[in-house]
Amino acid sequence: MPKGICIKNIQILVIALTSPLLFGIYDEKGEFIQEIQSDKKSDEALIEIIDEILNKNRYKISKIIYANGPGSFMGIKVSYIILKTLSIIKECEFYAVSGFELNDNAPIRANKALSFVKFQDEIKLEKTETGNFKLPSNLDVLNLNFDTLPNYIIQAV
Repeated sequence: MPKGICIKNIQILVIALTSPLLFGIYDEKGEFIQEIQSDKKSDEALIEIIDEILNKNRYKISKIIYANGPGSFMGIKVSYIILKTLSIIKECEFYAVSGFELNDNAPIRANKALSFVKFQDEIKLEKTETGNFKLPSNLDVLNLNFDTLPNYIIQAV
């Protein structure tokens, strides 16, 4: 490696349940550094953002967290495949978090007419307005899950 190039360890949080895709960069202690948003499809956006942070910004990812549902089936599938593969290649930790933790338990869009709504430990489909996702200022507030498989709530088609 050339002299003078510093590689910084980071953690990332990806929310690809709705548009726009949110990509959070956090330092080693889990403190928020930067937010990247994209209205592109998850597959395009994630590849471009990951290329940017790894190759141009010279970051090294130590932990990956993604919202594994509920939400866009395609967004969940694509982000899982890309991020799980990246975690294997880069040998970093990989976790999931519920989308409800990232929008103050507000409804999450399911399709054009319905939204996922959380009632205590149950999730139902209802016609209602959805909430907005936001990246936390620190990753310590999240309930990370070792079970990283997509959580579709209802069966994917």
